[in-house]
Amino acid sequence: MKPVLAITRRLPEAVEKRARESYDLRMQDGDDPLSRDQILDLCKDANAALVSVGDPIDAAFFAALPQKVGIIATFSVGTDHIDLAAAKANGFVIGNTPGVLTDATADIAWLLILGAARRASEGEAEVRNATWSSWRPTHLMGTQVTGKKLGIVGMGRIGQAVAKRARGFDMEVHYFNRRRLPEDQEFGATYHSTIDDLLPHCDFLSLHCPSTPETRGMVNRNFIAKLPDGAIIVNTARGDIVNDKDLIAALKSGKLTAAGLDVFAGEPNIEPTYRDLPNTFLLPHLGSATVETRNAMGFRALDNIDAFIEERVIPFKV
Repeated sequence: MKPVLAITRRLPEAVEKRARESYDLRMQDGDDPLSRDQILDLCKDANAALVSVGDPIDAAFFAALPQKVGIIATFSVGTDHIDLAAAKANGFVIGNTPGVLTDATADIAWLLILGAARRASEGEAEVRNATWSSWRPTHLMGTQVTGKKLGIVGMGRIGQAVAKRARGFDMEVHYFNRRRLPEDQEFGATYHSTIDDLLPHCDFLSLHCPSTPETRGMVNRNFIAKLPDGAIIVNTARGDIVNDKDLIAALKSGKLTAAGLDVFAGEPNIEPTYRDLPNTFLLPHLGSATVETRNAMGFRALDNIDAFIEERVIPFKV
């Protein structure tokens, strides 16, 4: 008999097809977010579970999860939706999907940079709503990207990919990371040992740090005050590293020219004021949303489960 695999959300067709070949699947018919109890019910006779961002994989979940479910593989790089300490304490292995969504997310960061700088949301709305009257010399003038200074917070795989792309825009790149990278991974960027040292050098600031107790709410009034006037912030990391109230105040006051956001605290129930601000460029968490990347994420998650089921080892372990 095939091992039983519980999957909490619908996955790309190619991923589900591969999963069916090796496992007896337990899945919902629809694609709604499931509660903790619904996920536990799905897992009651499973040998493994494949979860997604937003699933409540917390201490209460692990306390109630049958020990038969040896591994929880998440369809994500980030694990902030999982209580890792509780997983370890209860003897469960956690697998994630690093290394497969770097380029797709870096591309979205650049879409946010360009979209926010060039007022793309306002321009598209005029075309779609038939309110564009004519070409005018002063119409929707935005901010030049080429030749400006780009700051990066978190110089992991995605941060490095963003820095690499910035070279094509002749940007001066600065970054903060917990440690300095080897020169061949910096792509000519200047290292700053503290965020406070970095911020004055950022015409644009791209966020790529994980959500941790230290980073949650990090982008607040004091943080923003250290940026140059008129700076632009983009976020493809996690929504809760931004203090929404303080970011919105800076966008309203003109301290910040614009913001490009792909992630939000409490998504999809975002702070509604963002929708009313013309100087925001907003996307619904599309960082990894390409066919190629989502397939690769699913295959990596299944690789993790296969390795655990077959050999009791896991190649990509948190």
